Amino acid sequence: MTEPTIYELSSPGRRGVRYPDSDVPQAPLPTDFIRKDLPMPELSELDVVRHFTNLSKLNYSIDGGFYPLGSCTMKYNPKVNEQTARLPGLAFTHPLQPVETVQGDLALMFELQEWLKEISGFASMTLQPAAGAQGEFVGVMIIRAYHLSRHDTKRKKILIPDSAHGTNPATSAMAGFDVVGVPSDARGNVDLEELKKVCDDQVAGLMLTNPNTLGLFDENVLEVIKIVHEAGGLIYGDGANMNALLGIARPGDLGIDVMHFNLHKTFSTPHGGGGPGSGPVGVAKHLADFLPAPIVDIIEEGDEDTPPLYGFVTPSKTIGRVKSFYGHFGMLVRTYTYIAMHGPDGMRKIAENAVLNANYLLSLVRDKYHLAYDRICMHEFVVEGHWGDAPEVHALDISKRLMDYNFHPPTNYFPLIVPEALMIEPTETETKQTIEAFANALNKIADEAHSDPQLLKDAPHNTPIGRLDEVRAAKELVLCCWMPEQNA
Repeated sequence: MTEPTIYELSSPGRRGVRYPDSDVPQAPLPTDFIRKDLPMPELSELDVVRHFTNLSKLNYSIDGGFYPLGSCTMKYNPKVNEQTARLPGLAFTHPLQPVETVQGDLALMFELQEWLKEISGFASMTLQPAAGAQGEFVGVMIIRAYHLSRHDTKRKKILIPDSAHGTNPATSAMAGFDVVGVPSDARGNVDLEELKKVCDDQVAGLMLTNPNTLGLFDENVLEVIKIVHEAGGLIYGDGANMNALLGIARPGDLGIDVMHFNLHKTFSTPHGGGGPGSGPVGVAKHLADFLPAPIVDIIEEGDEDTPPLYGFVTPSKTIGRVKSFYGHFGMLVRTYTYIAMHGPDGMRKIAENAVLNANYLLSLVRDKYHLAYDRICMHEFVVEGHWGDAPEVHALDISKRLMDYNFHPPTNYFPLIVPEALMIEPTETETKQTIEAFANALNKIADEAHSDPQLLKDAPHNTPIGRLDEVRAAKELVLCCWMPEQNA
């Protein structure tokens, strides 16, 4: 049964707010833009509080349950991050203030840049991009600007492995490049022989996700980078999966030229709900002049008695501004807090626990689900959500049935190179008990797929709304939950 709308709860004469007497002369309201047919609900304060509280309980949230979304890294957002971001000195500054009045903010941004450079091994950093997807776009635009600055106009191709993140092809096309796919080999690595076939003097770069969307660290990553570099191309690193590498491997040290971070994934800032996100970009030394402007830097050195003066600088060959002001500052504060509290040893522990949790969960379900690439995984893994002896059951059915066990579904049907893919990432923040409960649910569903497949086909059974016709729901949007003429 669905929750009644606030209009259906309305009762004539109820009031939740009493306004004080007006202290200014009254004047008639304009009538030309006030709707006469707008049925405003009449409710008490208690009606309103209970209604929206009950609605909130229907939402699945990271504070309420486990998100096994592979590639999305939906891990817990520590509340101390929120407290820090709400400190008046950080929350109430304005981006149009003179730099002399926001030195604390700029010092935080500068130090965060330095920390991210240390974590990743890059020479320079911008905090400006508003999300991982925009950071990705910035990285490809930097590659484009680099080649054009050398008058190398023939480089029109971006190579993308079939295990890369799904946004990579769109990003490359938006930047004006032709997309060329590169298949994986039998172990889930970039196929070196196929890579060599497409590496010519038209290659601008390769977009490499490592660990890839199979949850695997490419065993030949150094050779992949060497092949592309020898062809004159650059390596773009998709840093969305840095949660598996913190304190263990630095992409810049591997030879990657440019990479974006997902602060909401690796560094625990809020994820989902429409934003805001944050996608800083790091580059090797030879690309530093192309970063978007402005970048926080020290413009006057300090001494023992005087702190340095922070300001903004513009790289000499900048691709320009990509975000109003200086990025999503609140997300930067949360990230700063997260890194400061964990420190170098804590960063490494995050990655170690993320990899440990993923491999433990995989060990619990591998007897029931087929593993496409049978290797030790990193922070996530991909299994097939179907069986030859239960052909009517698909990955979507498994995900819908998981809702009945009060678990959020994993990522479905990605990467495309695994049939009926279930992409699962437990993150480092989940306990052994939660992982075991989730594995138990998956294994029970595998048994149900064989004993009672229709149970899965009809799932979910325990949610406020049952299974939707997803094609129709996408084409025929219902944007208003209640209309008076329909509910009279």
